[in-house]
Amino acid sequence: MSGNPLQPHEPQVEPSEPPPGGAPVDTTMVLVGYGLLLAQPFTAFTAIISVVIAYVYRGKGPEWLDDHYRYQIRTFWIGLLYGLIASVLVFVVIGLPLLLALTIWLIVRCIKGFKALQEHRSPDNIDSWLI
Repeated sequence: MSGNPLQPHEPQVEPSEPPPGGAPVDTTMVLVGYGLLLAQPFTAFTAIISVVIAYVYRGKGPEWLDDHYRYQIRTFWIGLLYGLIASVLVFVVIGLPLLLALTIWLIVRCIKGFKALQEHRSPDNIDSWLI
């Protein structure tokens, strides 16, 4: 055999596009915030930690990153309002499906935020009360 030895195939990984403005932006705290929001249905306090982080870190980065903090703050407060309404309505049976819908709403908003963060852009419909 006179050929080249077989070499393992190395996947070609495209480098992610740098954010506008040149220097890389640290998105760790935004990711932590979304993760804490996602953990809220299973814990009693992680969303509070998430909103505190969002309030502390907003205004310290590019505009598209600040939009993510604003999105997380709105998700917290709107979710709290919806959760209180659904909790009261548990006594008339409709609250349980509303709590399930609230959990799905929270998951969808966080996934949309993760996706926009990955693309280094602001989330869609920041001011929306729905999704």
